Amino acid sequence: MKVLKFGGSSVATPARIRSVIEILNPYLKDNPAVVFSAFGGVTDTLISLSSSALQGEIGYKDQLLELEKRHLEAVRELIGIQKQSRIIAQVKFTFNELEDVLHGVYLVKERTLRTLDYIMSFGERLSAYIISEAIKDQNIKAEFLDARKVVRTDNHFGYARVDFDTTNKQIQNYFAAHKDLQIITGFIGASESGETTTIGRSGSDYTASIFAAALKAESLEIWTDVDGMMTADPRKVKKSFTVTEMTYNEAMELSHFGAKVIFPATMQPAMINQIPICIKNTFNPTFAGTVISEKSTGKNLIIKGISSMDKISLLSIQGSGLVGVVGVSMRLFGTLAKESISVILISQASSEHSICFAIESAKAKQAKTAIEKEFQYEIRSREMDEVKVEASLSIVAIVGENMKHNPGTSGRMFSALGRSGININAIAQGSSELNISAVIHEQDIAKALNVLHEAFFLSDRKVLNLFLVGTGLIGKSLLNMIQKQFHQLARQSQLEIHVVGIANTKKMLFNEDGLPFEQAIDQMKTSGDEMNLNAFMGTMIALNLSNSIFVDCTSSEEVTGFYESILSSNISIVTPNKKANSGSYEKYQQLKSAARKRGVKFLFETNVGAGLPVINTLNDLLISGDQVIGIEAVLSGTLNYIFSSYKKGDKFSDVVKVAKDKGYTEPDPRDDLNGMDVARKILILSREAGLALELGDVEVENLVPQDCRDEMDVDSFFEKLSKHNDTFEKLRGDAESKNEKLRYMAVLENGKTKIRLGSVDNQHPFYSLSGSDNIILLTTERYHERPMVIRGPGAGSEVTAAGVFADIIRIGNYVNV
Repeated sequence: MKVLKFGGSSVATPARIRSVIEILNPYLKDNPAVVFSAFGGVTDTLISLSSSALQGEIGYKDQLLELEKRHLEAVRELIGIQKQSRIIAQVKFTFNELEDVLHGVYLVKERTLRTLDYIMSFGERLSAYIISEAIKDQNIKAEFLDARKVVRTDNHFGYARVDFDTTNKQIQNYFAAHKDLQIITGFIGASESGETTTIGRSGSDYTASIFAAALKAESLEIWTDVDGMMTADPRKVKKSFTVTEMTYNEAMELSHFGAKVIFPATMQPAMINQIPICIKNTFNPTFAGTVISEKSTGKNLIIKGISSMDKISLLSIQGSGLVGVVGVSMRLFGTLAKESISVILISQASSEHSICFAIESAKAKQAKTAIEKEFQYEIRSREMDEVKVEASLSIVAIVGENMKHNPGTSGRMFSALGRSGININAIAQGSSELNISAVIHEQDIAKALNVLHEAFFLSDRKVLNLFLVGTGLIGKSLLNMIQKQFHQLARQSQLEIHVVGIANTKKMLFNEDGLPFEQAIDQMKTSGDEMNLNAFMGTMIALNLSNSIFVDCTSSEEVTGFYESILSSNISIVTPNKKANSGSYEKYQQLKSAARKRGVKFLFETNVGAGLPVINTLNDLLISGDQVIGIEAVLSGTLNYIFSSYKKGDKFSDVVKVAKDKGYTEPDPRDDLNGMDVARKILILSREAGLALELGDVEVENLVPQDCRDEMDVDSFFEKLSKHNDTFEKLRGDAESKNEKLRYMAVLENGKTKIRLGSVDNQHPFYSLSGSDNIILLTTERYHERPMVIRGPGAGSEVTAAGVFADIIRIGNYVNV
């Protein structure tokens, strides 16, 4: 036979009860026993009613009437009219009994644990009785069994202990005499003197396990509202999934560390008798669920689950007086036992200089006081320090019997946590290698669960969470690229990219589950909040998501002011914005240092040459031991277009105007002609090559004539520029006479940088440059005779976005390591 148990959520409404009866139909041929909890929420309501009565609040009577109405409505919906009167009378009689008890509490202002147990028992007694009658109304032979008839306990009210010898005999004798389907009350029993008791939290599950063990059942099925034991809490880890099989020990460990699907007490009777426990979902009855048994397959899973406990405090005692002293641990934990304080985790250094342990935060003050009293002489003589208490902590634990067969499990765990900037306060692992636990800050628990879940269950797939600021041409192009490549990245590179936050100068929008790429900008504009950089950064940091990347597609110096705090919050940065790396050298170093210290990436390949692989190539050369001798480069796609297009008969001002009309220049072309954009780029390359230069150290030839530099509108600028056409024509003509071409070049040589307009002959690599292309010559110790040449489009939203996208993927490959 099988024993089934249905929880409160499974029988919360008449409709759900009908579904349960349908689930039971296939089992009837094997004559199962079925245990029921109270209707969903009823136990809490009963406790609330009794608390109101205890406080002298007459309103408890209205609550009681509502509760009675709920049960009577269930009778009317589940049972035919001709059979209702007897059942309604019985339900009313039971509520009269409950009313009398509550009235007594109201009068005497006293509610003992004995009384509370009796009050709470009404939930299961009413639900099991009504359900048994509903089943009988379906022409199924069934009996209502009040578990108090057979489950014998001591009189420890609130958490009574079961007398298994007596209980097992009584259950066996009862079932020998009653062959019909038994509908059993969960949660309750009776003492030797016949007083009602309850058997602790998750008592109905425990009841079912007790009956399964006594009857030597084939299996125990716990029907609840989830698909089984999950790899992690699905509320915190969206990609958690059901584990099909696990051992009793694995389930015990997971339940101890917070998995609420099943509790250790439930498993003990079934575990002793090696009865498999199956966790099933009432709302998804065809799903296989989880089978918990003595042995489990699933050899492909190193661990079976990740669990956590919140509201933990870590207490530490240390001092030279503890070293080598026998009995310290006995005194410490004996003191805690006297105070009825349960220790969740213990960690002790081999030097015996310190012991730390984790307990519930609510007990921390009590524990500190008790320990300091016990060790008052050692503290007074300074052989031991005062007890140190760290609050606002959580425990995260990975559990699985296969850990013992897989070296490197702990390394994978701590590496994953460390890479995400999650600090570990204490560690514990038993010699059985069934569980590794770590104490971390409470604010990091959701991030830790997701990081570990990725590391152990989704190691082939990584989720990158992007926060994009700047939705202009580059930002839009980036979103389009991610959308087009999304499925291919997932399939080939095992990367999944989510845009969690997006902002422009006016609006910002967040969605932790990810915004749709094609609609993200429109959604931001229509339903986003007013943009505030401090608020955006605060939200991004507070979300504390694993594998977070901040993408800055602006040219704003204000945004770069947040870079250091972003990196220090373990968030990587990808940006084409040159302002941060071309600011002060000290700031540049601080950003690089913050990234190294936190183990995150600060990538800015698109600072120079748009999508060209300039900075990465330079870094690869340096890392492999090469040294830079010099750099010669054309780094402005705008200026290269202008001078490549400038032919005999053209007026220089007209060429610049055409470039502006085609979108190659900034809105004010002087921002290109003054050379400062090129200066920032060569400065960044110089710094990456190892030189400690400032922007002021770059010698720049400003191509904007002196009288064009004053404040004026663009039309006025072009009018004044036209007066200098002869000057530029002379430069062009002189170059042409030597069969050379004008190029605006940046040069790093002998530790100094210079930017100038010069001419090159047809043997020079710059001679054939056309359009908006950039070109960079890297002269190094290895590439001395023939410099390395990097050439290609150096401007444009598409190629820049592609470079940004490549940096994002590069980070994804880094976190995949």
